[in-house]
Amino acid sequence: MEVEVMEANNEVIFRDRLREKVSQNRDGIYRILRFVSIVAFFIIWQLISSTNQSIELFNPILLPSPVMVIQTAYHMYLKGVLAKHLIVSLIRIIIGFGLGTVVAVFMGVILSHFQILEALIQPVLNLIGPIPAFAFLPLFIVWFGVGEFPKILLIAYATFFPILTYTVDGIKNINPVLIRSALSLGANQFQVFTKVIFKGALPNIFIGMKVSLALSFSALVIAEMMGADSGLGYIIVDARNWFRLSNMMLAAALIGIEYTVFFKLITLIERVLFKWKSDGLKDAVE
Repeated sequence: MEVEVMEANNEVIFRDRLREKVSQNRDGIYRILRFVSIVAFFIIWQLISSTNQSIELFNPILLPSPVMVIQTAYHMYLKGVLAKHLIVSLIRIIIGFGLGTVVAVFMGVILSHFQILEALIQPVLNLIGPIPAFAFLPLFIVWFGVGEFPKILLIAYATFFPILTYTVDGIKNINPVLIRSALSLGANQFQVFTKVIFKGALPNIFIGMKVSLALSFSALVIAEMMGADSGLGYIIVDARNWFRLSNMMLAAALIGIEYTVFFKLITLIERVLFKWKSDGLKDAVE
C-alpha cells in the first residue's frame, strides 16, 4: 500500500515538473518570437527607406531610416536635450496617471457602497466620460494657464474614467457568500473591506489601469503638443515646424517605449499580487 502511495506521489511530482518545464519552454519561445517580430519590423523599415533613397519612389525625407533616427537620438543626447524632454514627460505621466488612479479607486469605492451617491453622481459621470481629453485642453489652459497643472490634470482626467468603471464593477461583482462567511468568522467591517472586497476588486482595478494607460499617454502627447515647451510631444510639434521627421519619429518611438515599460511594470505587479490566478489558468490550459 505504501509503495503504491509513493509511486502515485512520484507520478504527481514528475507530472508537475514536466508541466513546469513545458510552460517555461513555451514562455521562452514566445519571448523569442516577440523579439524576432521587433527586429523584423526595423529591418523592413530600413530596407524600405534605403531602397527609396536609391530609386526615389517618394521624397526620401518623408521616411527616415532607423539608422538616421538613432543618429538623431545620439546627437540630441550629446546636447543634453533628449534626457531633459524624456524626464519631463516621465514625471508628468507618473504624477497624472497616479493621481487619476488614486481618485478613481477612491470614487469607485464610495459609489459602490452608497447607492444614493451613485444615483446622483453617475449620470453626470456618464455625461462627461465620453468627452475626449483633447476637448478639455483649451478649457484647462484658459482656466489654469500653460503651466504643469493643466497638463497633469488632463492626464488624470484621461486616466480616471476606465479605472472608475472597472473598480465599481469589481466591487459589485464580489460574491456575497464571501462577505457573509467573513462576517460569520468574526471579521469586522474594515477587515471585510480590506481582505475580501478590495482584494477581490483588485484584478478589475489592474485591468482598468491597463486600459487607462494608453489614454493617459495620448493625453500626455496632446498636452505637450499644444501647451508646452518641453517633453516628447513638444519634440513632435517642433519637428513638424522645422520638417525634421527623424526627430518626430524618435519622439514617437520614445513614447512607445515609455508606454511599454509602464505596461510591463503594471503587468509584473499584477503577476506578483495574483500569482495564484496565473498558475490556475496555466493548470486549466495544460
